[in-house]
Amino acid sequence: MINIAQPYFNEEEIVAVTNVLRSGIIAQGPRVSEFEKKFAEYCGAKYAIAVNSGTAALHTALYAAGIGKGDEIITTPFTFVATVNAILQLGAKPVFCDIEPVTFNIDPDKLERKITAKTKAILPVDIFGHPYAFEKIRKIANKNKLKIIEDACQAHGAVFKNKKAGALGDIGCFSFYATKNMTTGEGGILVTDNEKYAERARMFRHHGQSQKARYEYFDMGYNYRMTDISAAVGLAQLKKIENFNKNRIKNSAMLTKGLDKIKGIILPHVSPDCKHVFHQYTIRITKHCKMTRDEFSKYLSEKGIGNAVFYPKPLHLVPHIVRAAGKYSLPIVEQMVKEVLSLPVHPGVSDKDITYIIDTIKNI
Repeated sequence: MINIAQPYFNEEEIVAVTNVLRSGIIAQGPRVSEFEKKFAEYCGAKYAIAVNSGTAALHTALYAAGIGKGDEIITTPFTFVATVNAILQLGAKPVFCDIEPVTFNIDPDKLERKITAKTKAILPVDIFGHPYAFEKIRKIANKNKLKIIEDACQAHGAVFKNKKAGALGDIGCFSFYATKNMTTGEGGILVTDNEKYAERARMFRHHGQSQKARYEYFDMGYNYRMTDISAAVGLAQLKKIENFNKNRIKNSAMLTKGLDKIKGIILPHVSPDCKHVFHQYTIRITKHCKMTRDEFSKYLSEKGIGNAVFYPKPLHLVPHIVRAAGKYSLPIVEQMVKEVLSLPVHPGVSDKDITYIIDTIKNI
């Protein structure tokens, strides 16, 4: 089976973890501090605050930006549920905007009409590793005095012009889950240039405790700290992320060349000035294909080709979110969830595997 996703480790990660275990410093310690410094440098940001998941990064970022009960956050329904759950955790209300069918990202041309007096921030997602429409959305945010909290959980190393994903918003959030472009097993991080946001984030991840006086609490917080074990893995992975992404881009280019002009299949789009890092290589199976999307998926699985639907149900139709956000009709995202299918593109996929995937699909 050619897996849809696969983490890549070698002796470097094993040695790094072993060294932490032997050091006796297991919880948040010097490796976390080093990882934060180097990840901030990688993104071109002043500050990085490591946490224990991408969800924690989103929750912490929204808190750091001052989001609270009754505030409205405009976001996309075409993403993992953590994006919206983080909004709900603070008592804020998600407001959904439809997406672009070519990038699957939030549509900036439909965004401004969603703004109300209660809107405090825009939360775009760099879905599948493609940066959001930064310039258009930044213009809208500045005009309306809104913050941008960027969900870059799938976009480590993605670039818009000369600026890396995560550094495109006021705060950027990453996940280091096992299937991401780089991993710490579980983990997350947020990056920002704003010192106040960074300080609030550090307190929030440690029970709301002051960074200067132990047992002095400024607000309710959580235990969102990253361990030195995770950070040691992250430091090793950070050295490899550019090579990982290079291989993802190469594999994607091979798939695109091999699958081009097949009737009923729409291939991934890369916008001008963007570096897409292909966390997922997501195609669309339209009504002009000889199989439905679900038949296509089953066929690939039977041929030993891993594949997945990200995401089968848009978040504006999920019951607990409907109760909080109300009902929406978003025709583009509702069409996309019926057509999207992701194919293996991770660094562990060989040229031989890519050729087999292409030939198998052409045989349809």
